[in-house]
Amino acid sequence: MTWSAGTRGGSSPAPEFPERLQRLLALLVRAYIQRGEPVSSLWLARESPLGVSSATVRNMLGQLETLGYVQQPHSSAGRVPTDQAYRFHVDMLLHTRRPPRDLSEAEARLRRVGSVDDVLSEVSHELSRAAHSVGFAVSPDSEAARLRRIEFVALDAARVLVILVAADGQVTHTLLELDEETSPAELTQAANYLNQEFAGRTLIEMRVAVLERLARERVLYDRLLARALRLAQSSLADLSPPGAVFIHGASSLIDESLAQGSRLTLEALRTLIAMMEEKHRLVRILDEYIDAPGLTVVIGTEHTDPTLQRFSLVFSTFMGGDRNGAVGVIGPTRMRYSRAIAAVDRASQAVSRVLVTGAGPNQGAA
Repeated sequence: MTWSAGTRGGSSPAPEFPERLQRLLALLVRAYIQRGEPVSSLWLARESPLGVSSATVRNMLGQLETLGYVQQPHSSAGRVPTDQAYRFHVDMLLHTRRPPRDLSEAEARLRRVGSVDDVLSEVSHELSRAAHSVGFAVSPDSEAARLRRIEFVALDAARVLVILVAADGQVTHTLLELDEETSPAELTQAANYLNQEFAGRTLIEMRVAVLERLARERVLYDRLLARALRLAQSSLADLSPPGAVFIHGASSLIDESLAQGSRLTLEALRTLIAMMEEKHRLVRILDEYIDAPGLTVVIGTEHTDPTLQRFSLVFSTFMGGDRNGAVGVIGPTRMRYSRAIAAVDRASQAVSRVLVTGAGPNQGAA
């Protein structure tokens, strides 16, 4: 697995302050994630392997507060980590993390699911359960698929089934309503022409080329060529949607928020639920952060969208043939990052293995 570099995901160098402060901060972050309440200096002095008094711990916490890693909700409370502390925690996790162990069981389970869409829907469910957060999976964008072949199958005089086979083996199909009667022989000739002209091009390249030819030759003398191009234009309009988005786990997030004291406001929960309903928004967010293959973690105030600054996003890209998709989780900043990172990393690698070699006997649309 290749970790994304930079402040939003990837193992960056350890912060430049004494190791014992780092060890105390690591203990505080883990304790707060587990317990959901401010951590006292007395508890830290008792549990820390540093062997220092609570007075010394208070002094160390004061230094960490000055550095921006902890804050005190009120004068009589203990400390809680800031987003900067969560970043420290995550970077340490990524720095020491090992690749997932044997993926054969997870891979075999996904192969039994069925189509690509079924695989990704199942993965989003599994991630939600594993991380107690909202799990999601975004299929590879079909615009980047390269054409292996296109076929037209006449169902009756007015309807044609369009079957597109991508270079990576994924199969997509759609139904076209014809405005003129076309014989099976003519459909075969049209498919042969398109395969000869456009095999190996991406769908978006094919669409641009088809539109250019139609615009350049408004009155085509070749009836077969005209029909083939019109069929291609109509087919690509239906066969090139953005990558499908699968999201599950809103109820899990709400239950976790109530049970674990993550202190998500009603407004924050509404924001997340709205994003689940407007799936294109999640795709735009991922596009903003994906700058390298592998795992990315975006924490709280690292989001450019202010409405998302109560949440953390853990996701990883995967390869579906020659195209990228993504799987991940969204949850409160007080997230069990070790669990989320492990689940996302494992899922992305298992999905990549399945999609590269085909998602079972009945492949579906990507």
